Amino acid sequence: MTKWTRSTKCAAMIALASFCYGAQAGEITAYTSLEEDDIRVYLQGFAKAKPAIKVNVLRLSTGDLAARMLAEKSNPRHDVIWGWAVTQMVDPRILEMTEAYKPAGIDQVKPEFKDAQNRWFATTGYFAGFCVNTEILKKNNLPMPSSWADLTNPAYKGQIVMPNAASSGTGYLQVVSILQMKGEEKGWQYLKDLDKNIAQYIKSGSRPCKMASTGEYAIGLSFAFSGVKQIMEGYPIKLVIPSEGAGYETEVNALMKTAKNKADAKQFLDWLLTLDAAKLYGERAEMSSVPGAKPTADILKAGLPADVATVLYKMDFDASAKNKDRIIAEWKKSIER
Repeated sequence: MTKWTRSTKCAAMIALASFCYGAQAGEITAYTSLEEDDIRVYLQGFAKAKPAIKVNVLRLSTGDLAARMLAEKSNPRHDVIWGWAVTQMVDPRILEMTEAYKPAGIDQVKPEFKDAQNRWFATTGYFAGFCVNTEILKKNNLPMPSSWADLTNPAYKGQIVMPNAASSGTGYLQVVSILQMKGEEKGWQYLKDLDKNIAQYIKSGSRPCKMASTGEYAIGLSFAFSGVKQIMEGYPIKLVIPSEGAGYETEVNALMKTAKNKADAKQFLDWLLTLDAAKLYGERAEMSSVPGAKPTADILKAGLPADVATVLYKMDFDASAKNKDRIIAEWKKSIER
């Protein structure tokens, strides 16, 4: 990447925001894996509250963002981590780069959604869901799946797309939750059986749902809110939450030790726990740790449970993080294509 000079105007990295090395006063840089349309809405909300602070954003998929941060470890180029999988955050190499901070409002967040040493806190989260195109099912006389077990039915051969576990946080979530549910021996066998029906492994966690929505495939394995969005946009999608329980992940935030503008970075982290932010989470996230985040009537109508705790599989996040490199290596060796 080109090294910028102070007199050089930053070019847009993504449509949402520009990105420069070296934040100035009134300017911070955030690394995130949030969905692009969510980033846009959240930044608009923050801009209303703190118009003097500009937030530059680099958005990458969960795995790619981890690789980026580790590659830059000797010279981090961001002030905050925003909306990133806790399974990645608890990597000791990443935690070493963060600085303890207690944002305003953190006392309202339950202990399971924040680090005991104040190195990170969660605001939102996501859980596994199937996006099923009802028109494709009807056209091909396929049954409606209700569980992970159903997806190995040979009738679905070539009709399922799934995120790549090596690059997508959603993909890794799906794989590790299956291994935790079934135990590793049965879990790996299940994944190999499922692979017989998979048409493609996609880098993005939301893309499989979008591909099902447009009729490219019958079933997209994604996260639940991706299905909610497609339903609300009028696509012939039914959201299915696996009956075995949905594995989930929380999206966390942190302050970097090397932040060049810590005062404004702290204001950004504080805002993430405000009621204004919580209202946006209720409109755009399937789960949130922030009081005041309530799903809208349209979201509930689209199929999101009023109490998501009733459908979640209890994840062992420490095991997810500890075993990640080994699991990804095995997945790439045995399944990835």
